[in-house]
Amino acid sequence: MLGVVLCLGMLPLLPTITGCAGDRTHQSTGEAIDDHGISMRVKDALSNDAEYKYEGVNVVTFKGDVQLSGFVDTHAQKSRADSIAKGIEGVKDVEDNITVKE
Repeated sequence: MLGVVLCLGMLPLLPTITGCAGDRTHQSTGEAIDDHGISMRVKDALSNDAEYKYEGVNVVTFKGDVQLSGFVDTHAQKSRADSIAKGIEGVKDVEDNITVKE
């Protein structure tokens, strides 16, 4: 009887316990923290690039996949931003949606 009472008492906690798990379209808490770190490393690498500055580029990361968006002046800048992002630890893939201003 005590086991049944304990099990029933734990039911309200079940969504809380399982609520931290991620799936295909939702991040777990750990994934969100990791993705934030990846985004910060990509942004830092872009801003510290010796050749170009990327003030107009936005970085969003979801489950290790990085999306670059925004504007640059040349195709060389777009290509370089893509290469920089791909070289960052933890990046699985890069979706380059940067637009070249022409």
